[in-house]
Amino acid sequence: MYQHILVPVDDSELAIITVGKAVSFARTLGARITFFHARSDFAATSDGAVIHALSPTEFVEQAAGNARAVLARAESEARLAGVPFESVGRTSDRPYEAILDIATEQGCDLIFMASHGRRGLKGLLLGSQTQKVLAHTTIPVLVSSVESNALTPDMDLALAVIKGEHRSMAAVMHGLKHVLLEARSAAGAADVRLLRSMVYYFRNFTEGLHHPKEDAYLFDKLAGRSHDADEVLATLRAQHHEEGAYIEAVDKAVNAYAGSPDGVHLDALIEAVDRYAGRLWEHMNLEEKFILPACQTHLTGPDWAAVAHAFEANGDPRFDADKAQGFDKLFLRLVTLAD
Repeated sequence: MYQHILVPVDDSELAIITVGKAVSFARTLGARITFFHARSDFAATSDGAVIHALSPTEFVEQAAGNARAVLARAESEARLAGVPFESVGRTSDRPYEAILDIATEQGCDLIFMASHGRRGLKGLLLGSQTQKVLAHTTIPVLVSSVESNALTPDMDLALAVIKGEHRSMAAVMHGLKHVLLEARSAAGAADVRLLRSMVYYFRNFTEGLHHPKEDAYLFDKLAGRSHDADEVLATLRAQHHEEGAYIEAVDKAVNAYAGSPDGVHLDALIEAVDRYAGRLWEHMNLEEKFILPACQTHLTGPDWAAVAHAFEANGDPRFDADKAQGFDKLFLRLVTLAD
């Protein structure tokens, strides 16, 4: 049976659905995954040329960072499932050729692709490339539909965005732990500015944006439709309320480490991060194991439309769309610097 699966990924909202299916399939087989992202030639675009001329540093970050962010979310999915993985990115405006080249170079015995996707400034249309891969490959291809038996397309979109945000938070947390463990093993100092940026991300995105949207839309709507999940909802709401204390503990530990970057303060910081990471992963697991399936059972079409609109576009005036886009850029920068 298959032992090494190539999974091409793009940055579309529904990509997390394909990644989730691929990871589940690999876990069943006991296979490992190579995630692959074919990024377009940013330097050849008008935006890329301007940025390269005005800010070479920003050009390098954007050219590499988008690919790193896409792969980081996919890696989080595999990491949570305990599936071994590696990731490869390559610049190519002919994705199907890059997919076939990487599959051969990496020794993959199966390619796992979506049945359709999208093309645009931000993404590659994996679906359109699937036909070309099928026409030219000598390696078996498993084509997975991103469609489901969802009540409405809004359900698929909302679930994909929510899980995508979970994977982003998990990727930043993994980066934070990686930076600290690298500092411990190398007996060097961790980048305090990077650490503070990660704390800022958790305080302002996770606690300040993601969780309030869950409370206002997902949790309230489920509570209004069914009492089956009341106990779990109460636990999750309590964890939302308590999260600030975990972040504050990490923030204080970062400040103490910044004032005296020795082994004692580093160990204390690692302990604070481990406590918060454990709570965050427990929280996301409860949501995905119990709440999201309950929502799929009980929420109506209009409910899902409201949830999808809130999470995708931050349509509620309480949530700032420009701020959310800023967090996307911050996430990209964090996973690039922590890599």
